[in-house]
Amino acid sequence: MQRSLIITAAVIVLLGIGVGTYFLFFNNAPSVSVTLTDGTTLPVAGQGTPPSTTTTGTTGTSTPSTSITAPVAVSSRLIQISKGPIVPGAVVVGSRAASATSSADVAVSYIERESGNVFSYSTRTRTLTRTNNRTVPGLQSALWLPNGSLAFTRYLSGADFSTINTYALPANGTGGFFLSQNLNDIAVSAAGILTLSSGVNGSSASLLRPDGTRPTTIFSTPLSSLRVSFAGKQYLATTKASATLPGNAFLVNSSGDFSRVAGPHDGLAALASPLGKWVLVSYILNAAMQMELVNIATGEALSLPVATIADKCVWAADDSAVYCGIPVNPPAGAAYPDDWYQGAIHFSDRIWKIQVSGRYAQLVLDFPKETKGSLDVVSPAINPANTLLVFINKNDGSLWGYSL
Repeated sequence: MQRSLIITAAVIVLLGIGVGTYFLFFNNAPSVSVTLTDGTTLPVAGQGTPPSTTTTGTTGTSTPSTSITAPVAVSSRLIQISKGPIVPGAVVVGSRAASATSSADVAVSYIERESGNVFSYSTRTRTLTRTNNRTVPGLQSALWLPNGSLAFTRYLSGADFSTINTYALPANGTGGFFLSQNLNDIAVSAAGILTLSSGVNGSSASLLRPDGTRPTTIFSTPLSSLRVSFAGKQYLATTKASATLPGNAFLVNSSGDFSRVAGPHDGLAALASPLGKWVLVSYILNAAMQMELVNIATGEALSLPVATIADKCVWAADDSAVYCGIPVNPPAGAAYPDDWYQGAIHFSDRIWKIQVSGRYAQLVLDFPKETKGSLDVVSPAINPANTLLVFINKNDGSLWGYSL
């Protein structure tokens, strides 16, 4: 009897470690599409590249599938690209010269959670294509280079699911490489790959070329449990958001010097604009969500008329506006943002556009009114021309696109 209790306790501990690792590293990580090679297993660090592909057509081309469920047009501007569930996130690639009236194609790529199959949606033809049919369940997140050529996939492995792997996979499924194991966070831009390693002695961030070579140390700090991202030519380092701990957001220059731009605030989360002019900050004050814009040049913090968690927002490519899922009547008494990250609560959102000039908010999409359903926005993304907004409904994992 005692032996059975010991075995049962050991199993519970191992499962707890796996679940804890998931929430520590993936509970609020943005992710985008994955293009994976044909096969049946995930790559394992130290064991080379994934199995060679078995293609169903010319290498590098897309193969349409008759079994794909067609996208559903809810209105002239709103379309359900996939019923899901999908791996959180989508990459949006298109011509910067595109406009609302042009015929320039915008591609939306995503990965189906259950099968690991990769799909691409074309706004010009409104058709969906399976670009790779390898079965690879278990992916937690992925980040793409802006041109969609390379994906950095993240997943857990090991007997206790405590090892975090980051594998860079080209969109054509050929080749690839591993980054270091157990990275605390990564960020991707045209400038390269920003990686963060954390331990008992603090954190260290490095910048790598897009091919994973020539790492350069950006900063080292005694702070741990950080999130990192690009902020124009600088970097944004933010303590991981918690309802019970005051958080801070710091700008880090190329010399590794820290300057605080926000905080300390409970539940603080931050999102830097692409050109590095602004930082969107959300936090909790008197049990209510607050949101403000921080002018990086002056340090001035400007309150906004609506509030949400910064992770439910995405910046326009030109820093002119930010689009957010704003909850209607968020549940009272919840620990924000922890309960939302962990799935203990869900929101019913409408999507608003917050114009930086004037700081006014404009309703973009009343999702419940158009679909009669509830929307909890996660991993929003926008194309460089600011003509297509895509987002995932956390309530069911479905993927949507809205023409701006």
